[in-house]
Amino acid sequence: MKQTVLFVVLDLYADWEAAYLSSAVLNLGQGKYAVKTISLTKEPIHSLGGFTLLPDYDLQSVPEDFAGLILIGGDFWRDAAARQTEPLVKRALAENKVLGGICAASAFLGAIGALNTVRHTSNDLDYMKQWAGNNYTGEQNYLQQQAVRDGNVVTANGTAALEFAKEVLEALQLAPESEIERWYNFYKLGFYRFAEADSCTIA
Repeated sequence: MKQTVLFVVLDLYADWEAAYLSSAVLNLGQGKYAVKTISLTKEPIHSLGGFTLLPDYDLQSVPEDFAGLILIGGDFWRDAAARQTEPLVKRALAENKVLGGICAASAFLGAIGALNTVRHTSNDLDYMKQWAGNNYTGEQNYLQQQAVRDGNVVTANGTAALEFAKEVLEALQLAPESEIERWYNFYKLGFYRFAEADSCTIA
């Protein structure tokens, strides 16, 4: 039976923050994983890049079992309606599922107190503190890195779609780390630099 990775996408979500990860889950996962989307309702939503998406689930129809819950960034996380996702996030934490948040979604995790006891990052510490407010008490655990994984919790800033994907894939244990690293280097280095580095490794 396939394991499901759920992507939470709200209106005007940052589509590029999901693309590397979702495609890698399907391709590196060798058919053992499925990718599904969740939003507040099943009504069509739009990405910042102009794509229209019809969510697979709303918050009332989330499947009982899933391997990971990934929150994709976008300014709608600032909207009060985004708080409707909090019970699902808290459920993922309680069940020790892989939980990821990138860009604005990482600040949302801070705002609901999900990052207070784990190492994490976001777009900036001041950004996090300003947005998350009094619910955020994890300043001592904040790291100025592109992406941070602490156990099953992964956070990243908005320029770190590849780093975020790599850390989530490793948290899922979706493939051997060497294979994930090779996938990451292919896109991070670009075709020609990767080919040169890879040939040296093989030699």
